[in-house]
Amino acid sequence: MPRIKPFNAIRPRPETASQVASVPYDVVNRDEAAALASGNPLSFLHVVRPDIDFPPEQDPYSEEIYTRAAENFRGLQQQALTRESTPCLYAYRQIMGEHQQVGLVCCTHIDDYENNLILKHEKTRPAKEDDRTRHVKALHANAGPVFMTYNGTLAIDGLISSAVADSEPLFDFTAADGIRHTVWTISDTAQLTQELTAVSAFYIADGHHRAASAWRAGQELRASLPPADRAAAECNWFLAVLFPADQLKVLPYNRVISGLNGLTTDELLEKLAALGHLQPAASPSPEAAGQFCFFIDQKWWMLTVDIPAEDPNDPTLSLDVSILERLVIQPLLGIDDVRTDSRIDFVGGIRGTDELERLCASGPWDIAVSMYRTSISQLMAVSDAGQIMPPKSTWFEPKLRSGLLVHSLSDS
Repeated sequence: MPRIKPFNAIRPRPETASQVASVPYDVVNRDEAAALASGNPLSFLHVVRPDIDFPPEQDPYSEEIYTRAAENFRGLQQQALTRESTPCLYAYRQIMGEHQQVGLVCCTHIDDYENNLILKHEKTRPAKEDDRTRHVKALHANAGPVFMTYNGTLAIDGLISSAVADSEPLFDFTAADGIRHTVWTISDTAQLTQELTAVSAFYIADGHHRAASAWRAGQELRASLPPADRAAAECNWFLAVLFPADQLKVLPYNRVISGLNGLTTDELLEKLAALGHLQPAASPSPEAAGQFCFFIDQKWWMLTVDIPAEDPNDPTLSLDVSILERLVIQPLLGIDDVRTDSRIDFVGGIRGTDELERLCASGPWDIAVSMYRTSISQLMAVSDAGQIMPPKSTWFEPKLRSGLLVHSLSDS
């Protein structure tokens, strides 16, 4: 069973929380991060994306970047942050329109990550993993939480609800994107810790690079300690938010493709029609698994194909993202490796299908594919089987905020 524990959070003072909190480092590029942090020296983007404090031509992996991250973190602690004197857990609620989800902020163990009690469904890229490992070691802290899920229970839901029912929130603000973020401190942690530790597995929903780098940095820091100090060291733990699976909102991850691989539009449509039922689309968004909406020559088409029965040994085969690669991306469009081929890119579902049309009208993209979302149960099945999803299979909303609760890898 995976372990959790409360921690002594480094956090903003309540009056500065909305200024400090930032989007995760990996959902914005350098220019977008710089624009979000402009005029706000307290933004945690100066910690998680310190490249914004350098000219655009600066190497984002140079040693100066990580030195600046540590400097900015120390400065922010002096200006706006405080450290809890006692270890706590935290309830973290997000509200996006009609949707809300409540997670538990805690620490999970690096050995449970290594031993697959914390399950993965994505490969990590070495450059990104190296970057975040250096970042963790420079800060000696986990600056952003790993987004995890689990099969919830009524007992856990009830304990969290009871803990916050009559409590004043520590933070409660609505960010510029309209997402409301509310955090409550949970000081009585014993029963919740016991119930969560009885859960059979945690699943990484979002944040595979953060998890892998936290594990690597934790291992390296632990190995540098005297043997007698290693088991109890704080570097054995890393920051996570655990959400019950039935509360999560998954959006599709759409695709844009450059070129038709030598085909004319009519030839491509003829080949798509041979794969199933192709018709003009009444809507640019699929309504069910096995449906794909293609934007070609300023017109939407819907392709419906048969979904293969789920194979318990390889549940990736029945994923829409896998079916698209197997039937269309590789054989028809000639893209063999979607991880490295520059002819394909990925667009989060939060941007909508209007963004797909815009990209095809203004950029190098000739085809857009509007996908149906991957389900949480599919994600769990792939993770349980020890399989890996194709790249960019899921897009979770709302995104967690960085900087609200930071886990120090030092005991003091």
